[in-house]
Amino acid sequence: MVNFRSKDRYDANDLREIVEILRGEDGCPWDRVQTHETIRRDLLEEAAELCEAIDRADPGMMLEELGDVWLQVIFHASLEQEAGHFTLDDVADAECRKLIGRHAHVFGDAKAADPGQALQVWEEQKRAEKHQRTPGEAMDAVCRTLPALWRAEKVQKKAGAGPTAAEALSDLKNAAERFSQAVQAGESDPVRKTLGELLFAAVEAARLTKTDPEEALHAECEERIHRVLDAEQNR
Repeated sequence: MVNFRSKDRYDANDLREIVEILRGEDGCPWDRVQTHETIRRDLLEEAAELCEAIDRADPGMMLEELGDVWLQVIFHASLEQEAGHFTLDDVADAECRKLIGRHAHVFGDAKAADPGQALQVWEEQKRAEKHQRTPGEAMDAVCRTLPALWRAEKVQKKAGAGPTAAEALSDLKNAAERFSQAVQAGESDPVRKTLGELLFAAVEAARLTKTDPEEALHAECEERIHRVLDAEQNR
């Protein structure tokens, strides 16, 4: 048994030390065999649970879920420290440097009078840092493990000038027609392709009407669920 100190209040250093103990020779058999790959899903699930706490505006739940996300960060950094690649302090150092560099309107000579201009400075600094010289390079750099609707939205933003809202709605209508034709033809590849076009067009229309496509689809899911629950209760 590890005789860990009892305290009235633990801090960030204690959390880091506990992870080191769990991964150590006398630690937990489960924790000791984990890898980045085996706990990858845990990170996604904990982040999703934190988002739910935010949506509920629940401080108690948020406190707990922030801790769970923090644990995942420490655990992954611990794995890399054991491999001799970097430490949690290296992660903090890199993030501090990124924040300083991309907030050139705060720590440098750039100007930003409003949130929109501040975001523009951030994007300019990011493109320079990543050596992204063209829209195509910026689009290719969008994270491929994002939810597909959010990935499509970011790809569209990186593309630069796009359609107007009216043109996006027309594109959506045309994509729906092509999808309908593919379904009627009964061939799987065209159905998959035209469905992708339809969803991409729907995201474009959502973006240009300042609507988050993920939030809109989640809201529709909730609406459908409540309809079924209400119907079941009224039987």
